[in-house]
Amino acid sequence: MKSYLEDLVARGDGLFEGFFEWLALQYDEVSGGFYYARSSRGGEAFTPDIESTAQALNIIECCGAGSLLSAERRDRIVRFFQAKQDPVTGFFYDADPRMRRDDVMVGRALGYSLGALHKLGAAPLHPLPGHRNMAPEYCDSPEVYAEWLRSVSLANSWRGCDRLCNSAPHLMQMTAEQRQPFLREALSYFASMQDPETGLWGEGAPYVQISGTFKLLTFYNRFHVPLPRTTEIYRSLRHALRNERAVDMCYIRNPISLLSSMRMELPMQALAEITEITLHNMAQLKREDGGFSREIDHSPPAPNVAQVKPGEYYPDMPAAVPLGMGEVEGDMNAGTQAILIRYSLRELGRLAERHLPYAESELLPHWADAKRIGE
Repeated sequence: MKSYLEDLVARGDGLFEGFFEWLALQYDEVSGGFYYARSSRGGEAFTPDIESTAQALNIIECCGAGSLLSAERRDRIVRFFQAKQDPVTGFFYDADPRMRRDDVMVGRALGYSLGALHKLGAAPLHPLPGHRNMAPEYCDSPEVYAEWLRSVSLANSWRGCDRLCNSAPHLMQMTAEQRQPFLREALSYFASMQDPETGLWGEGAPYVQISGTFKLLTFYNRFHVPLPRTTEIYRSLRHALRNERAVDMCYIRNPISLLSSMRMELPMQALAEITEITLHNMAQLKREDGGFSREIDHSPPAPNVAQVKPGEYYPDMPAAVPLGMGEVEGDMNAGTQAILIRYSLRELGRLAERHLPYAESELLPHWADAKRIGE
């Protein structure tokens, strides 16, 4: 059965043929950043953005291709992130002013930018928000934080839990002593809101609830706290995989990331079924340009509002921040998730680590100056 699983995952690697060529073409030599999609290039409507650039860097590092980044290209990427930091607030912002009004995007940009700079051995040019009293008002005290937590709607679990876990980067800016009472409030509230039958949080369709639960997983992981009720979550995941249509790459990635994080000993037969369903679902989102679309019908033009699908509702949604034209095309959001799925499947199946065979052969022709570091 293990050899069957190895063959299954190896066949799934064929989905990534052309992907790294697509990735290389998203890079912008002038700014040092990466575009979200092919339709983002050309004209002045869109520019390389923080999330896409950090995700591209994560893909390259995850696939063992980090040594293909020349020193000059690394310096450009560093300068890209450093230029995005506002010297007044300490936050990192994209060019679109609407991005500043989306608290989730701002929080994600902070985490992505700091992570990318750390990977590249660099640092921000200006003090961070936590060092200058620029953190959100809910960081004023544990009591205010607890009140804010309870005010966040979970009518759409995915969006609501994303907002909740978005407080983690701000808590991380505190000292350990300052953070502890805030963390107690969060974990106590999360425990009170978890469904004891399903192990999931919030409302919505099964994949929406699973995606919300995945978002909270990132909070638990950030503070090295075990995710509660993993047996119930596992049952919910298996039911969704068998019975629900995965119309979003997140609906494919989030169950796999949850399973991988829970580190349960799963029988090979179950692993094979999970892998078969997952690869089938991924294939539906592969595009002719070599990339993957976030959604089954197209790439969402504004991923910051893509969690709430047509016919669904969430109060006080932020303004859409378009990053592309929303064509039937690959996008960076889906690409980074596809890569994470592939490596998580190998980890789940307890298979030996093996990188994708296409990274070097597809990146090098487009990055003529690329030389392995140390050569």
